[in-house]
Amino acid sequence: MNISDLNELDVNNIASWPLPARIFVVALVFFGVLGLGYWLDTKDQRINLDKVEAKETELRQTFEVKAKKAANLAAYEQQLEEMKESFGAMLRQLPNKTEVAELLVDISQTGLASGLEFELFKPQAELPKDFYAELPISIRVKGDYHEFGTFISGMAALPRIVTVHDVNIAPNKDGELTMDLLAKTYRYMDDEEGGTK
Repeated sequence: MNISDLNELDVNNIASWPLPARIFVVALVFFGVLGLGYWLDTKDQRINLDKVEAKETELRQTFEVKAKKAANLAAYEQQLEEMKESFGAMLRQLPNKTEVAELLVDISQTGLASGLEFELFKPQAELPKDFYAELPISIRVKGDYHEFGTFISGMAALPRIVTVHDVNIAPNKDGELTMDLLAKTYRYMDDEEGGTK
């Protein structure tokens, strides 16, 4: 079959065409239908499939993160309970409003027991914070290094929280040492005062 024979083929009678021409037409129709099917239907499905696969990967990663958290849930709950107990113990170290006066007496008695001579013991105004109030106390004492160390150590051993700030030790005109410091104690504020639990 050559090219001149193609002009003689009758389009209305394909059954009479030679076998290679019929196979070519069938293949052409077959691939045309496949291409048209891909263009009209499969192409959109491929795009949707890519989107769904990306979503599946994202969900799988989210699941893995949540699965790790769930596996450690018991440890997290135990840690939370320990934190609550520790927080409760710390709250018990904060004096309430009625215990602040006793704490001030304890601080001054600790200084006297250490052999120090007080020149200044001045509680300042309370500074409210989130759930507690900070009570700064300006202190000036005379003594020697060992007495200062005993005093600071004694304040650290008090049952309530007392922190020491702005320590300054200098000799005075009598040849003795003077220590200026700012001691801070903390008081738990109840709900009526604006504290939170």
